[in-house]
Amino acid sequence: MKAEKRNNLVLLIPGFPADESDSTCLPAQQAFLLALKENYPSVNLTVVSFQYPYRSGTYQWNGIPVYALNRGNKGGIFRIITWIRAWRVLKQLNRNEQLTGLLSFWCGECALVGKWFAKYNQLKHYCWILGQDAKKENRLVKFINPKSTELIALSDFLRDQFHKNHHVKPFQVIPNAIDPQRFPPLPQKRKLDLIGVGSLIPLKQFDVFISVLEKAVEFFPDLQAVICGQGPELGSLQTLIKNAGLEKNLQLVGEKPHGEVLKLLQQSKILLHPSSYEGYSSVCLEALYAGAHVISFQKPDDNIIEHWHGANTIEEMQKKVLEILSDPIIDHNRVLLHTVEESAEKIVNLFEVNHDTLVSNVKVEG
Repeated sequence: MKAEKRNNLVLLIPGFPADESDSTCLPAQQAFLLALKENYPSVNLTVVSFQYPYRSGTYQWNGIPVYALNRGNKGGIFRIITWIRAWRVLKQLNRNEQLTGLLSFWCGECALVGKWFAKYNQLKHYCWILGQDAKKENRLVKFINPKSTELIALSDFLRDQFHKNHHVKPFQVIPNAIDPQRFPPLPQKRKLDLIGVGSLIPLKQFDVFISVLEKAVEFFPDLQAVICGQGPELGSLQTLIKNAGLEKNLQLVGEKPHGEVLKLLQQSKILLHPSSYEGYSSVCLEALYAGAHVISFQKPDDNIIEHWHGANTIEEMQKKVLEILSDPIIDHNRVLLHTVEESAEKIVNLFEVNHDTLVSNVKVEG
């Protein structure tokens, strides 16, 4: 009887939607979990969320049980307490369900607990490196002590960065992905010239966005742009907009539900994404499928991606914006790189779960 319960995959994650209407919390991870649930109904899923939502307890999200540990942004002893609570939850789940394995999002505290619980209980554990966790500043990596064979990178760039900074090369790349079914039909006309999407923090460099826009307005005085997001840089960005005289050209519209962001992307000609560091940006993939061109400093790899334009300097970014806006016949067709169904298949394959629709051999890529 116990062996029949082995198809229970536990996902450890820093934050998770507070309810089914919470579309702004990690939309890419939401889409991935829904793809797992819909495509592999024989695999039971459980989520353990360390920091968010800001409440403790268990609840259901689209039929998936979620254990919320509510560490919030508190550090120190609260981190240790949260790790102990997570261990107890995993112990209870393993006793009652006998787990198939654990998947940790980001190589941080979730991977720390997941790695050692899996090792102690002889379970499979994989860690998905998703962004800044590949940086040299990630001090938890030495305590996690991961093996190459348990690390997945979101992009070639992150695989190489993690190898360079921590001397362990993730054995597989499973890229970020989108769910095409979430997108509305393409509009006949695009009323926005530029759009930016992301948290208003220094890493995202929206001051560069404003600088590029200021140059573009010299050639296109009626240019229209929006930035979707909220964060501590709001006040300084408002000051930059005022000083540049761009109040009629650029709106800071705040954080929007994910569905509204997709609609705005489909109304935009260009997603300008000047972030100084990205693993494999979800919004860039969404923009491509929404028919917008993407201009960014960071690209996931060196391959040529249709409608995705790289820039090394602000001047190159400005030049590319003017080039696209000046082209009367430039196309805005959808570009689809990766689907969440593909990512779900690769993850299920890693755990060699018994199911009806997928051969369970592990395929090593990269």
